[in-house]
Amino acid sequence: MKRPPAGTIPDAPGSYQFKDAEGRVIYVGKARSLRQRLSNYFQNPAAMPARTAQMVAAAESVEWIQVRNDVEALMLEHNLIKEHRPRFNVRLRDDKSYPFLSITLDDEWPRAMVMRGQKRKGVRYFGPYAHAYAIRETLDLLLRSFPIRTCSDNKLARHQRSGRPCLLFHIERCSGPCVGEVAREDYDRLVGELIDFLDGSTEPVIRRLETAMAEAAGALEFERAARLRDRLTSVRKAIERQQMVTERSEDLDVVGLAEDDLEAAVQIFFVRRGRVVGRKGFVLDKVEDLTRPQLVANVLEQLYGEPILDIPKEVLVPDLPEDPDLYTEFLSEMKGSQVAVRVPQRGDKRSLQETVTRNATEEFTRHRLRRSADHNARARALTALQDALGLPEAPLRIECFDMSHLQGSDYVGSMVVMEDGLPKKSDYRRFKVQSVPGNDDYAAMEEVLTRRLNALLAERDRPVSDRPRRFSYPPQLLLVDGGRGQLNVAVRVLEELGLEEEIPVAGLAKQFEEVFLPGRADPVRIPRQSEALYLLQQVRDEAHRFAITYHRQLRDKRMTKSVLDDIPGLGPTRRARLVKELGGVKAVRQADVVSLKALPWLPDPVADAVHAKIHGPAGG
Repeated sequence: MKRPPAGTIPDAPGSYQFKDAEGRVIYVGKARSLRQRLSNYFQNPAAMPARTAQMVAAAESVEWIQVRNDVEALMLEHNLIKEHRPRFNVRLRDDKSYPFLSITLDDEWPRAMVMRGQKRKGVRYFGPYAHAYAIRETLDLLLRSFPIRTCSDNKLARHQRSGRPCLLFHIERCSGPCVGEVAREDYDRLVGELIDFLDGSTEPVIRRLETAMAEAAGALEFERAARLRDRLTSVRKAIERQQMVTERSEDLDVVGLAEDDLEAAVQIFFVRRGRVVGRKGFVLDKVEDLTRPQLVANVLEQLYGEPILDIPKEVLVPDLPEDPDLYTEFLSEMKGSQVAVRVPQRGDKRSLQETVTRNATEEFTRHRLRRSADHNARARALTALQDALGLPEAPLRIECFDMSHLQGSDYVGSMVVMEDGLPKKSDYRRFKVQSVPGNDDYAAMEEVLTRRLNALLAERDRPVSDRPRRFSYPPQLLLVDGGRGQLNVAVRVLEELGLEEEIPVAGLAKQFEEVFLPGRADPVRIPRQSEALYLLQQVRDEAHRFAITYHRQLRDKRMTKSVLDDIPGLGPTRRARLVKELGGVKAVRQADVVSLKALPWLPDPVADAVHAKIHGPAGG
């Protein structure tokens, strides 16, 4: 992508849009200074986060829209993301429509009903609820005390024409506006009381029912008193569904997060007047490289760009977003009054935050397990992967290779195996790279693949009864972690060993969005929401984890034990005891010979040898 001419980018707030060669918007961002932010995208790609570098490589042009302030930039960014749904912006994975209990105040006779989807003016919404049946159960309890209509407009008109009420009137679940059984002011009072109750103002309703029940009993109207008692019981059951979570009657929203490198589960509890009146959960697809504060900022944008409920005075988050003042101003402007965004530190709000985070963690675990444990999903993933990569058969055995090192030292490779879409840890292998002296990922990958495939060929030459079943099964798909370069290494190794026709190979780019195949100039792009890509992500994650773990073991062993190796008289037991009693290798380095000889279990000649090894003979 060509950099815009110097001086053409304004030093002002706004939103910017990267576009591909076809003119499609692939990324939308915001900035306090467009000039400073966009300059970050025109640096060495090696210094950028992996996904950012991929986005810049895919972009053909960049445009921007200047606005007056940061809040307008934030709102413009939200609207543009909603309009274009760019593939490099964070996205809701399962943006399902949550059900609400709604009161249609714009109707002549307001109606209580379950509603989903787009919100409309003139309707009050309560929730959201996890399931529609939860709304219906709550509504059934409340209609005993607030008997407003739940029928459709067509059914209301039909009963108005016939002059006969429906069954709900006869069982006292509706006050009968269709046949004039309730006056307008009384019906409006019922609607108002129901709204107050759903808003969390429950005490006035309970006091009214208790007073009416006592009056009926005092007037010896026992049948009416019994009906009021039943209504009071129903109201109290409905109140129990709205758990009290704060000591004071206050309004707030609580956000909880659980995440890994690819996804994040979000849970929000909506608390009004101290009670949980609704909750919402969703999964974010982390297409961008995000820090924790950036993730919180994205959640706030998606949550309050189109508020589900009225924005409360306080929003509790697990971490403050980047530029917290901007989001405070954004929410305050949306609400029309001051809103605080903060991290709770103590008390009932801290406990509530932990509860919501625990809910997010549990939901995230269920989300991952649903995808990894479902056999049908695994079968679909393998079939989809076969189709996407043009494999001759479904890859029931996948081997993935990854490398790890620190500036060329402790070079290691990992091989992880998935059979039938599940990890087979008994077949995992680790390789300590032996023939690569410096920082050369390609040479290291070549050594690891050559060793693994040579082992396959060697075991094939042995009798079946003598075969040790370690490397004797060829993969139906060999994956290397990397792009075109690593793929070319794997192809060369397969050709040298005569296995290129037998073992399909692919290179998995760091961003998990591109798969490179031999003989194809363009990478295969698998849809991010597909089970096939999830399977590739899972095996690549495991290979990376396994390589990193082995690398750390070797590095720690080298750093903590190498200085004390090969000292006459200092075997493994004495070495471990010396490090433990002195408080670490650093303390051993700093100890003088007198301190070493003061250890009663360490012979003086060994103490001299330890000191000489660390400080040299002159130090003795």
